[in-house]
Amino acid sequence: MNTPKKLFEKRKERVRTALKNVANGKMRLSVFRSGKHIYAQIIDDVKGSTVASASTLDKEVRAELKKTSTIEAASFIGKLVAERAVKTGISEVVFDRGGYIYHGRVKALAEAAREAGLKF
Repeated sequence: MNTPKKLFEKRKERVRTALKNVANGKMRLSVFRSGKHIYAQIIDDVKGSTVASASTLDKEVRAELKKTSTIEAASFIGKLVAERAVKTGISEVVFDRGGYIYHGRVKALAEAAREAGLKF
């Protein structure tokens, strides 16, 4: 029987496989969200390393946000990770939403990253 966790994992693998087929060497902007926080990181799959990251657990982020589980917090994280990526010279990425639906906090993070200079 498929539990919600198994269905999520299958969806995540399906999304990631499709991204790797079209990435053509681009970095990947990966999103993870929990009930209280949201995390974003830009990953170089060729080297297997994280190039830039941001989350609502960062001290500078916590000082500016009242709540860490809101759309506003996700927008702030998207803007922050895009700024950090642009500083390192990355302008194009592929967006890895994981197994999450492109809606709410995930969508807010993606739109803020686009506005801050990332192309995907």
